[in-house]
Amino acid sequence: MKQFAIWEVGEEEYKLKLKTSAVCSLEEKLNMSLMDVIGTVRTMPSLSIMLTITHAAMKDWNAGIKRSDVDNIFDKYIEGGGSQLEFFTKVFMDIYKVSGFFSQTAAQKMEEQQEKAQEMLE
Repeated sequence: MKQFAIWEVGEEEYKLKLKTSAVCSLEEKLNMSLMDVIGTVRTMPSLSIMLTITHAAMKDWNAGIKRSDVDNIFDKYIEGGGSQLEFFTKVFMDIYKVSGFFSQTAAQKMEEQQEKAQEMLE
């Protein structure tokens, strides 16, 4: 299992992983469990929620990253050819996988589904 999810934007690589304290803080802020964020939505979560969770996953591993920085990084990601759907499948769901939300088997099945989704995007 990977230690971190990696978000590559231009020449930069950002490590992403949620610590327990970040999960608890996010659940308080969002007033729902982080599993509910991905479990109760028939489509992907809102960009605002995804970037808020991404910021929490970045801040302990990338010194000085502010929430507004994440918006700017996402803008660069889009300008570089990324999309919101690609972000969801390649980056956001990886945060959940490396942060211990899924068993090894479930994570492997998700990887397969992500690959299928990626093929549909191409």
